[in-house]
Amino acid sequence: MDFERRAGGRDHGRPGGRHAVVVGGSIAGLLAAHVLAGQADRVTVVERDRLPEGPGPRPGVPQGRHPHVLLEGGQRALDALLPGFTDELRAAGAPRVGMPGDMVQWQAGRWFRRSPSSTYIHTGSRAQIEDLVRRRVLAHPAITVVESTDVVGLLGDASRVRGVLLRERGEGTRAAARPLEADLVVDASGRGTKASQWLTAIGAEAPHEETIDTGLAYASRVYRAVTGTLGGDALGYNIVPGPAQPYGCVVLPLEDGTYLLTFSGLRGDEPPTDEEEFVAYAKRLPHPFVHRWMREAAEPLSPVSGFRRTADVRRRYDLPGRRPAGFLATGDALCTFNPIYGQGMTVAAQSAVALRDALADGRRPPTTRRVQQALLAASRQAWDISAGADKQMPGAVGNAVATRAVDRATAWYLRRVQERVSGNPVVGAAFRSVVSLVSPATVLFAPRVARAVLFGPPAPAPAGPPLTRDARGA
Repeated sequence: MDFERRAGGRDHGRPGGRHAVVVGGSIAGLLAAHVLAGQADRVTVVERDRLPEGPGPRPGVPQGRHPHVLLEGGQRALDALLPGFTDELRAAGAPRVGMPGDMVQWQAGRWFRRSPSSTYIHTGSRAQIEDLVRRRVLAHPAITVVESTDVVGLLGDASRVRGVLLRERGEGTRAAARPLEADLVVDASGRGTKASQWLTAIGAEAPHEETIDTGLAYASRVYRAVTGTLGGDALGYNIVPGPAQPYGCVVLPLEDGTYLLTFSGLRGDEPPTDEEEFVAYAKRLPHPFVHRWMREAAEPLSPVSGFRRTADVRRRYDLPGRRPAGFLATGDALCTFNPIYGQGMTVAAQSAVALRDALADGRRPPTTRRVQQALLAASRQAWDISAGADKQMPGAVGNAVATRAVDRATAWYLRRVQERVSGNPVVGAAFRSVVSLVSPATVLFAPRVARAVLFGPPAPAPAGPPLTRDARGA
């Protein structure tokens, strides 16, 4: 049966009706399942982990112990898919941090003034957000979950995917895989997706992959503030790395009143997981205030956790090739971003909105290629931000690091934007709306913004970290 052609009606001739399989119970997978439940009779989510009963870590989320932020674009998308979600998130205690008013931030050699906030991020744990999404989505009667099970291949051929091959975890590779037929398969299995192997095994063509790898690595640890706060009236700290200063640090509040502190560094000078060396790593930052907070006002509550897989990878399913109908990729299985930019959950939600809209488009049939193009388009702005910045980092490697003349001109303009973000409210609001994935990048070139960027002088920056809103520096 052609799932796409029958998207407007039920298939009463087949046992169980139309069936969609989603590979992966991640946020991207859950939201895709939620959308498909409005089109299919049955949706099966296949998850390799055993799902926790409440908010808890999963082995399949290797970055789960590191910072996750939900940008404003993601908040809007989640509310569109699951009405009232952000209210529920706030009620569960997820901190809401205003930018730039609540954040002490250093970037490109200057401190940011803590002017009134124009956007807000949620900084609770990944486990909390995923648990809230999971409970809302799995309440739908058409959605079921198969846990502790791997997808090891696809059913079908180069013209059409007709399901997946499953094997329970722990059975071993010699155990026979069992088939699960489906009219549509959506790969939401994350940055470790095996879809290229699955496709070539049925005679189809794997997607071209674009990659940029800066060699960036993380190390994170949970702290309790001795005084209960960071000091002053700030809710978080953010030292943003760049080509001239490659060390990063972020300190963000969690839903239980603790703080998650993360250092980042590039290849060859990665932040350590040894506890004493972790504290000493703070001395590499351009100001000692984070090191001072760690030594004098914070108590560690967890071991140090490291993370190394941070490359940008985009899989171009939208390009011509021998690919089957009935197979889509979304989330990190389609486009993986350097996690330092905090875009993953937001793009997962925006991609689910794009999937919903593409399937509901009554003007033309939602073919596999058209829907996949819509999913890629939903991730394009985040890719342009992440890849554009990572191309400038020293030591970046990959087949997408080359810069064109237009890239160099854009980089020159964006440097002028960043110099004026802190002191000019017009430029600042436009910039934050773009990086929050609320507005298209074209707003940075609107006449009012362009005049300020090209002809307005940058405002003087604070001399040191502004720990209070009216501070001129510490």
